[in-house]
Amino acid sequence: MILNCIIVGLGGFLGATSRYLIGEIPFKPQNGFPIWTLIINISGAFLIGLITALAEKHDGGNEKLIMFLKIELCGGFTTFSTFSLDTVKLFQCGKTGLGIIYIILSVALCMGAILGAQITIRKAL
Repeated sequence: MILNCIIVGLGGFLGATSRYLIGEIPFKPQNGFPIWTLIINISGAFLIGLITALAEKHDGGNEKLIMFLKIELCGGFTTFSTFSLDTVKLFQCGKTGLGIIYIILSVALCMGAILGAQITIRKAL
């Protein structure tokens, strides 16, 4: 139990710290489009797709490692709550069209990233 808590904390720390650092990259589109949140969610979706596909190929693999990578690291890194907040802000600022584009891109590209990762692993192994 204690070891699992340490694993959760470490993975969450690494994921959240990575998300923070990427969000600090000094590029902000003038129209307010939350590009870094989108990139983080797509790359996190790809990573969780890779991890899941690799675990399936190796009959589950090391349970603690999978937990660390998939739940904690990716969970701390991806930003669905931030995605939701960014979307609401776009709508509240009257940028409804941009908000809808953001929703569509986020969902479609993240699902595509997961499928792409799984296809990549299946072909490679």
